[in-house]
Amino acid sequence: MAAQTKAERRALNQQAHFKKRQTERAERGPRGLAESWMERARSVAADRERRGDPEAWNDLARTIATWVDRYTE
Repeated sequence: MAAQTKAERRALNQQAHFKKRQTERAERGPRGLAESWMERARSVAADRERRGDPEAWNDLARTIATWVDRYTE
């Protein structure tokens, strides 16, 4: 097995944790899956911001705004 950097181990652990939580939440149906994806989206945007890319938050905000517009009267 190849040696992993701390960042690679962290990424693998985060992915495993997300998959576990997504499976648990899937048992609650679409609402649970939506909660899982929203949590993941916030995590990804925060990580991108820490790495110097604040645009991920803007993209997430636009995506959510579009969805809200579609489902509100």
